[in-house]
Amino acid sequence: MMGVQDRPQDKLFYTHLNLEQRVRRNHPLREIAELIDFTFVYKEVEDTYGTRGNVSVPPPVILKLMLLLVFYNVRSERELMDTVAERLDWLWFLGYDLDSEIPNHSVLSKARKRWGVEVFQRFFERIVLQCVEAGLIDGRKIFVDSSLIDADASKNSVMDTGNLKHQLRKNYKELEARLEERNQAEEPCGGHKTVNKRYISGTDPDAAIVRRGEAKLRYQAHRAVEESHEIITATEATAGDVNEAHLLEDLLEKHHGNTGQRATTAVADSKYGTVDNFLLCHEQGVKAHMPDLGEAARGRNRKRNIFPDDRFLYDKEQDVYICPAGQKLKRKSVHKRRKSMDYGASKKVCASCDLRDQCTRNKSGRTVKRHFRQEALDRMRQRSRSPEAKRDIKTRTHLMERSFARSTRYGYQRARWRGLWRMQIQEYLICSIQNIQVLINSGAGPRKASVRALRATKQGIVLGWNAVAVNLACFLRLLRCQQALRCS
Repeated sequence: MMGVQDRPQDKLFYTHLNLEQRVRRNHPLREIAELIDFTFVYKEVEDTYGTRGNVSVPPPVILKLMLLLVFYNVRSERELMDTVAERLDWLWFLGYDLDSEIPNHSVLSKARKRWGVEVFQRFFERIVLQCVEAGLIDGRKIFVDSSLIDADASKNSVMDTGNLKHQLRKNYKELEARLEERNQAEEPCGGHKTVNKRYISGTDPDAAIVRRGEAKLRYQAHRAVEESHEIITATEATAGDVNEAHLLEDLLEKHHGNTGQRATTAVADSKYGTVDNFLLCHEQGVKAHMPDLGEAARGRNRKRNIFPDDRFLYDKEQDVYICPAGQKLKRKSVHKRRKSMDYGASKKVCASCDLRDQCTRNKSGRTVKRHFRQEALDRMRQRSRSPEAKRDIKTRTHLMERSFARSTRYGYQRARWRGLWRMQIQEYLICSIQNIQVLINSGAGPRKASVRALRATKQGIVLGWNAVAVNLACFLRLLRCQQALRCS
């Protein structure tokens, strides 16, 4: 006979219900709670709260709620609060009981405005430090890359800045304030220059139109990932049109500050292989394992059957270049801003040269550029072509793809909120969660540490008994031999 479940009457009282017993031992939230000390946030935000008024939600609870929002990729903060009351594991993680009052969803947005980016940055840095203390970070070799993130704004909100005044006359006061703030800023977009200044979004002015595939409003996340356990040691969020090559120095400095270890090797793709980055790595004693961006231009010359610059030999004593035809190219001009010099032969000499068709198409003759620090630049470029550098560049492709791919489960593809500083908060939270996952999987948590100790103890007991059994067997064989000798 098929049973039919009757809907029981709602209980007025719950007795002997312990949330501690309702959360399994290997639950990820339990491992996070055992691994991370959230009470640090009290000291970080104490200056943002007054001494009078209503009692606020405890800061550790707010930080945990933000972590749940990203960890479970909940669509909105309103949905998060609605779900908290239905999840026993979430209630336990937050330190709530069944009848505890759930905060309003507006608490999270107010806390972000009150705390700013710094609190979430400190949280990320503490996680990285825990990884260092757990022995998961070597820190000598880092891999650098960036990825685009769709902004929470439509292309329809984009307008030409030339027509912005016309739009502002229709009572767009907020847009006017944002535009003035952006124009007056000495270092827009977090201290980095943007490429696209013509268009601005009325919904999210910090986002930028990026025409990579489909043109969209986007942000950009930049990361430094260490090699051994793929810990994210540094991260930065910018507008989508910021040149990623400008972020290498920031990532190197943040890596050093977060880990206490200076990187000796930086691995990146060709977008980072600029003159400035090669010289930066030379100054800091860092191996620049990145393809030379200038190789593309030299490759185009080869395809056009034009002599590349490396076919011209530099004579340091005479300060001239010797062309393939044996002619001398003397210094013609100096560019202080670009930190380079131009060398060229006379127009008359180039015009009468038999190799002119293979050398230049310019009527004025061939010009060779030389950087003020060309010797150091050549040494760094030569190292970037070494077999070790080629192996690292190949490894970087898969390593960085894994790092960004793991972020997709936490809603990485699209910005949750509008504004660059909120995008930075999102990036810090996602990177912190990824590092926490590595900590848990590596067995650095207290629970797994005790499990390892227990396993080691059991293994020691087993090995001890095995030794006793071996010794006993040897003793018995010895007794049998003695008895055989007596009988004989």
